[in-house]
Amino acid sequence: MAGPVDRVVAQDVPGAPDAVRAHYVDLNNVKDVHPLVVSVETLSHTVTDDGYVHVYRVRDRIPLGIATLPITYTARLEVPESGPVRTEARQFPAVRLDSVVSFDPIPIGTRLTERIRFTAPWPLLGITVRQAVDAHEEMLAGIRRHFEASG
Repeated sequence: MAGPVDRVVAQDVPGAPDAVRAHYVDLNNVKDVHPLVVSVETLSHTVTDDGYVHVYRVRDRIPLGIATLPITYTARLEVPESGPVRTEARQFPAVRLDSVVSFDPIPIGTRLTERIRFTAPWPLLGITVRQAVDAHEEMLAGIRRHFEASG
């Protein structure tokens, strides 16, 4: 196992923090803007003392040179009533992405920030970090475009 490797991706979104947060935590919205996600399926939704935990099965298509590799993994979101959201993605073989996502008010709306920690087997770590950071940057830009279009 190699890592951890930490990265931060952020985007300024022209929407209220609560609206941006609600949009982000519904992975059915994220599949429309995440360049690797093919489908999202709810596995469980559990109410907690301070919010809820939602677990999804996610299907991605990972580009590897001229081929595309289908990958299925679980994504778990801990969504408290307010504040940062914690996410976990678990993928075979031993690839882990753990993040804390914040939604901070700024003059134009919200600064959406993902602080992501990656761990993976050594041969996969570099490509996992590169592809995930690129995909998450595009996903956050897609969320920004969604809020720009909705006005």
